Amino acid sequence: MLDAHALSFVYASLMALAILLYAILDGYDLGVGILLPTDNEAHADTMIASIGPFWDANETWLVLAVGLALIAFPLAHSMILQALYLPVTVMLIGLIIRGVAFDFRAKAKTKRKSMWNKLFKVGSIISAFMQGYMLGLYVMSFETNALAMTFALLSGVGVVAAYALIGAAWLILKTQGQLQLDAISWCQVSTRMAFFGVIAVSAVNPIINHSVYERWFTSDIFLLILPIPIICLALFVLLDRILVQLKSQPNVGAWLPFLISSVIFVLCFFGILYSFYPYVVPGKLTIFEALAAPESLNFLLYGVVVVVPTILAYTAFSYRVFWGKVQPLSYY
Repeated sequence: MLDAHALSFVYASLMALAILLYAILDGYDLGVGILLPTDNEAHADTMIASIGPFWDANETWLVLAVGLALIAFPLAHSMILQALYLPVTVMLIGLIIRGVAFDFRAKAKTKRKSMWNKLFKVGSIISAFMQGYMLGLYVMSFETNALAMTFALLSGVGVVAAYALIGAAWLILKTQGQLQLDAISWCQVSTRMAFFGVIAVSAVNPIINHSVYERWFTSDIFLLILPIPIICLALFVLLDRILVQLKSQPNVGAWLPFLISSVIFVLCFFGILYSFYPYVVPGKLTIFEALAAPESLNFLLYGVVVVVPTILAYTAFSYRVFWGKVQPLSYY
């Protein structure tokens, strides 16, 4: 039996893992939706096919993260949901639009297919933007003043750019021909937008949040954590150089943009965790204060030990089965 302190670490780590995997995996398929062309049906079909086998499973990680928050940190779950009720509703509407458009675009008459493509794109943009907007409000401790709202809007745009970046990187890996070349160009634009977005958020956050400033710049381990933002920014530069080379040799190292993008996501996510740990609600509630009854969590841990590895296993298996360049999408 684990004590309350250990359980806080275990469930917080599992929740962090689920959020990170969701950001990377569902991030790229949201990015593909953001980039979906509305004037090239063949390319749109190929792009949808590239995420077809994975997109439902990718959203599993969001469900898992929310479920872990509910059972392990119910007080924090209540506070966060109360503060984010409206943006969560808008995000869910976007995800519903995506799901409906994904299926209906294959069954609609030719003249209606373009409409469903546009709705899939709109749903992807809404979902991505609202996730970034909620992240901004979370970082600002759910304040409702003009500064907090401006930061949240900036965060929303930044997440859209980040998802477009990893979505374009996914397309470079999975496609070929003209679409792959287009994806390289999209990735270049998204890389530069995300680069400036990360710089802007990283600069603004310590200025408006004193606790974050103290955590990063007055810490005893300052020299140990300093390489993290430096490596992150260096990876943006490296990615841009690789994309330039891929324009002339698109199939030599086509996997590198997605790998580098994923590492950038990991580093940014670690930066957020480091900035606010041990708070689960910034400035208000720590993971130790929000923890549910240890007796219940010890019992539920048996299920978690089975469920999480199972999800990881079938996720890895699905990517192994559908490895390689995209094949035409089939609906059943």
